[in-house]
Amino acid sequence: MKILLIHQYFLEEDDPGGSRWNEITKQWTSQGAEVTVLGGMMHYNGSEKRPEYKGKYYVKKKQGLVDVWRCHVSESYNKNFLGRLWGYFSFMFSALWAGLFKTKGKFDVVVVTSPPLFVGIAGYLLSRIKGVPFVFEVRDLWPESAIDTGVLKNKLVIKLAYWVEDFIYRKAALINVLTPAFYNTLRDKKSVPVEKLIFVPNAADFSLSDHLLETFDREAFRKERGLDGRFVITYVGAHGVANHLEQILEAGKVLEDTPVLFQLIGQGMEKARLQSLAASMNVKNVRFLDAVPKQEVFKYILASEMGASVLKRVDTFKTVYSNKTFDYMACKKPILMAIDGVSRELVETAEAGCYVEPENTEAYNTIIRAYLNDPGRIIREGESGFNYAKKHFDRQVLADRYLEEIQKKITGKILSTHELVQESN
Repeated sequence: MKILLIHQYFLEEDDPGGSRWNEITKQWTSQGAEVTVLGGMMHYNGSEKRPEYKGKYYVKKKQGLVDVWRCHVSESYNKNFLGRLWGYFSFMFSALWAGLFKTKGKFDVVVVTSPPLFVGIAGYLLSRIKGVPFVFEVRDLWPESAIDTGVLKNKLVIKLAYWVEDFIYRKAALINVLTPAFYNTLRDKKSVPVEKLIFVPNAADFSLSDHLLETFDREAFRKERGLDGRFVITYVGAHGVANHLEQILEAGKVLEDTPVLFQLIGQGMEKARLQSLAASMNVKNVRFLDAVPKQEVFKYILASEMGASVLKRVDTFKTVYSNKTFDYMACKKPILMAIDGVSRELVETAEAGCYVEPENTEAYNTIIRAYLNDPGRIIREGESGFNYAKKHFDRQVLADRYLEEIQKKITGKILSTHELVQESN
């Protein structure tokens, strides 16, 4: 089977951030599928292209067994809302061109993962021109999330976004959603037929954590980074409007009499402002760290007592799973879950941490002090989350299931690894 994947944020091999699709494509190619990716030249939290892409519109690379075409994205992407919008459209056009004139041979399916939503147009057009099915993935309910956080306000753009969303849902042969709430929303509110919908969620990468759990020298790492004697809570992810990380600064301030240290690892449009705010508040127990590759991220998580999943308090975010929640589970760390809805339900069902009401400083204060007074809870909840994720959210298992769903849609049956290889040839 030959798959064309369009993913604006497909990571480079040494990039920090959500590597879900890097791991999925690695698993697919190990099963005999051939995968070509149309990815962007800008990291989703980046401000400029890498030097190797400067002045270029297309660069072909190889990541493992996956062919990757890096396509132009405007460097205005992370400057402001209009820059972000043009970043979306520039990739939509460059990916369409690459799919038409850069990729070689025939494909069996075009897979598009969103957001951004508009790239679905490129995927649909390529699927029509190549005469193959179009599979669309919903990682976030967009434009609702952008509207609810105040990022998207222009009525004309909102109207256009809803039209594009409806068009894509009608044209897609198969739609994957990452949470049960997304499934219910598309079925009940967006009128998407259930025969189009599948649910293959985010997952935990045990291929990395299992090795580190056996070999990582936690105490040496903590000593080297000045973490001895601290109760470390690590947040890994974007520093954007949607995350509202001011709540971490406020929590840090009221916990200054404790050993608590918050580590914020990542990049984003709000990071510089948050650092200035922390300085003005004279917060001493919050550290800002640059984004690091995933293997290093897992070391920081393993060196912590807890992991934090944080979003702004808006209704749309009640439908999402936070990517890093699964990384915390894979590292046997309990989760401080400041996201209501399905994410809260996940942590409570797995007995893998505790819900804290988003933007409620007193709730942070009370809950974290309870953990400080019960060290055994850290171990119990960490183990419980790990075991639950092993059973329900193993990325390799879910990647195989995803591929099976696509096979069934195309061929009407599940192909063996041998048949996949034969079909690709």
